[in-house]
Amino acid sequence: LSMLDKRGNLAHLYAAVPWAKIVLWVCGARVKVKGQENVDRYEPRIYLSNHQSYFDIFTLLAHLPADFKFILKQELMRIPLFGFAMKRARYIAIDREEPRKAVKSINEAASKINEGASMLIFPEGTRSEDGKLQPFKTGGFRLALKAGCDVVPVAITNSRNIVPKGSLKINRGTIAMNIGKPISVKGYAKK
Repeated sequence: LSMLDKRGNLAHLYAAVPWAKIVLWVCGARVKVKGQENVDRYEPRIYLSNHQSYFDIFTLLAHLPADFKFILKQELMRIPLFGFAMKRARYIAIDREEPRKAVKSINEAASKINEGASMLIFPEGTRSEDGKLQPFKTGGFRLALKAGCDVVPVAITNSRNIVPKGSLKINRGTIAMNIGKPISVKGYAKK
């Protein structure tokens, strides 16, 4: 699959997306989505989502109707099988401890956007302990300015009730995902 799939689109579409749908179904997690009309599959965008639970990843893969690449912490790439699959899907790892390497990852993401790919970032940088929105890191906004593409906010609620941070217990329930209207970065300066 990877020899035929230089951009990782097939791995994302035919492996990651079905896998996420199966995980949600097996775990009894339903997802209600609003705002799908705000997604343009053919226009590269940066999707910025809050992060309450690792089930946010499954929710986004299964229900965000866009072909996107995750920008994620490099530690996740070291997880057996999971990391291998993310590399095959051409997701981008970011080193949060090494600013120069982080800039290199942002430049790689900007190149992929210029080639037509969308990116998905959790701007909080980690899952929220209490479900409240945490301060955002600047990387997603810097990427939007560098690539000159719209930002689309995504709000996920109730995923932390399915699997709270630090817990392995999975609860059945409904996750809500609201996709906001695209926000243009035109007119904003790089600072």
